[in-house]
Amino acid sequence: MENYKITLLKGDGIGPEIVDQAVKVLNKAAEKFDFTVTYDEALLGGCAIDATGVPLPQETIDKCKASDSVILGAVGGPKWDNQPGNNRPEAGLLGIRGALGLFANLRPSVIFGPLKSASPIKDEIIGDDMDIMIVRELTGGIYFGQRGREEDAAWDTEKYSVAEVERIARVAFDLAMKRNKKLTSVDKANVLESSRLWRETVIRVSKDYPEVELNHMYVDNCAMQLVRNPKQFDVIVTSNIFGDILSDEASMIAGSIGMLASASLSGGKLGLYEPIHGSAPDIAGLGIANPLATILSVAMMLRYSLSQPEAAQAIETAVAKVLEQNRTPDIYEDGMNKVSCEQMGDLVCEAL
Repeated sequence: MENYKITLLKGDGIGPEIVDQAVKVLNKAAEKFDFTVTYDEALLGGCAIDATGVPLPQETIDKCKASDSVILGAVGGPKWDNQPGNNRPEAGLLGIRGALGLFANLRPSVIFGPLKSASPIKDEIIGDDMDIMIVRELTGGIYFGQRGREEDAAWDTEKYSVAEVERIARVAFDLAMKRNKKLTSVDKANVLESSRLWRETVIRVSKDYPEVELNHMYVDNCAMQLVRNPKQFDVIVTSNIFGDILSDEASMIAGSIGMLASASLSGGKLGLYEPIHGSAPDIAGLGIANPLATILSVAMMLRYSLSQPEAAQAIETAVAKVLEQNRTPDIYEDGMNKVSCEQMGDLVCEAL
């Protein structure tokens, strides 16, 4: 029987609530599919600042590196807004990505049938089976470039190496091969030198994947096309900052940011799995947070890090079934059962 060691970074705001429900579902999946899970907890973000003075203690890095995978809730909140930039909760998030070598961020944007009416996009535009995978480079670009500030000026530098672009491109091409063999590379090559290097490198890598249809799109056009005709996309690969923006846009096409999972992967099996939404401190402790993005992140963890694809599919199927009649307040519609965060976790476990 396989046993997996998982580090939990519950974080701030609603983080602890949603992670608790994800753990509940993971335990049920382990029981059903005959594996076991051992958990360890560590601090990241604002809670780490409160306890240790820094957003990413070395102990957290060590625990994560010693585990098979990591589940993260969310970090940040107005409580820590007065911290200097290098000691804000978000700095801990960037730091753990760098420390674990998590260079590839996978953000699926999938329409669950019962939630089609929640999308702001017309049914005839979405279709019945919208399923987009955005592959975002996670440890380079403007978020990790040189930065500075003077009295009346500030700067952040966008920089990419050929090696950084090549490795994220190969992740995207490999995913495209397993899906519909179609890849869109998004850049701003008409303006940015870093984007010109990005495009040149992706084209070179494409020679190793002759079965994949590759096309290129400027980021501003891609933002427009996502709402005009999202069905044209299958896998999208792009830089850190462009991926950050486009994946949030794609999440709203799917109906709610509270439904979108993500995976951050290294070159090996280790991954960090988290919802793409924030810590929502305004609703923390009220029991109304939507845990489904975190639960779906667990499904991604089972698929990409723990080699348990049947368990992953079972969780996704259970979520779809529960959504037919049950909703947390963020996705509630008349005629549905309005349920709490904990109740939603229980219902997914029952459906499993």
